[in-house]
Amino acid sequence: MMTDPIGDLLTRIRNAQLRGLQKITSPASRLRAAVLDVLVNEGYLRGFVEVEKDGHRQLQIELKYYDGRPVIKEIGRVSKPGRRIYSSVKELTPVRNGLGIAIVSTPKGVMSDNAARDNNVGGEVLAHVF
Repeated sequence: MMTDPIGDLLTRIRNAQLRGLQKITSPASRLRAAVLDVLVNEGYLRGFVEVEKDGHRQLQIELKYYDGRPVIKEIGRVSKPGRRIYSSVKELTPVRNGLGIAIVSTPKGVMSDNAARDNNVGGEVLAHVF
């Protein structure tokens, strides 16, 4: 049993980029797919597809590199199972002066901090990416 699936996903991405891998797999879930969707829309990943492997659903993630270096410089978990971090729309500050994004789980779905400010909603800050 895994207690932090988002932390596991972010660690898989971080480790794969350290090794220079092009594709990785992760167990599928709606929350993981929503987080990956935000990363694809913001240009941090090439894409992902859901595949069936040994009777289990998996997400096959294609990482993105520019001039041989990973596009994601740092990716880290903010809200953890032991300590949840919530932020109102007024408290959502830009990450690295707008060079990065925060992934936020809101009542309107998982979105970037810019989209959350545009939709005037706050929520749980899942991760920071830059």
